[in-house]
Amino acid sequence: MKFPSSWLKGSSLGEFIACELRLQIINGTIQHGTVLSENRIAAEFSASRSPVREALKTLSSEGLITLQRMGAVVNGLQVKDIEELYDVRYLIESFSWRRLASTDPTPIIAKLHQIVDKMELAAKYRDVVEFAYQDLTFHEHIITAANHARLMHLWSSIRPIVMTVMLITTEEVLSEGEAKINYVVEKHRKLLKELQSQDPAVIAAGIEEYFADSINTVHTSMKETK
Repeated sequence: MKFPSSWLKGSSLGEFIACELRLQIINGTIQHGTVLSENRIAAEFSASRSPVREALKTLSSEGLITLQRMGAVVNGLQVKDIEELYDVRYLIESFSWRRLASTDPTPIIAKLHQIVDKMELAAKYRDVVEFAYQDLTFHEHIITAANHARLMHLWSSIRPIVMTVMLITTEEVLSEGEAKINYVVEKHRKLLKELQSQDPAVIAAGIEEYFADSINTVHTSMKETK
């Protein structure tokens, strides 16, 4: 799997290299303990060392690699890392959903239903990239609508890894057949019904259930890629 070029419009070469390396590290193509060489990466991507250094600095800030004098050592994404990532997602999204429930959620619910419809269409054609993109858009729309600057800053810090994990898990989900796909789509529609209730307890329980199920799916998918 290659990182979708359609997701990288306006990105620098360094960002492109970071996205491709991030995907290879998380899906296990580049394994834990591998030493990355600036020269080899530059040759692979037909790039100078400057964007490669930019990419490695980004991956280091995400904890995926450790920079050393002679190169960079791959840490990968371990089980604990995945759990912590989803803990942070849960904190961000549970706050966002509850915040939206205190206002009239009708306009945003209509928009989110359109996004889920696009997920269904992508699933029909087994379009992994589009399904994953719409899934990301669904969650990001909720976070953005919460209109909380510090929350958005936190989301931005984990977004690249979340995006990559979603791409990997989507490939697994779409390979499991119609029943699994419908289940994932309906999980999103269920969240919208709970938001429509504007009942904080119902929404909180729904979000907790959603993330408990999602982390199980991620664990399964990541094991398949290792």
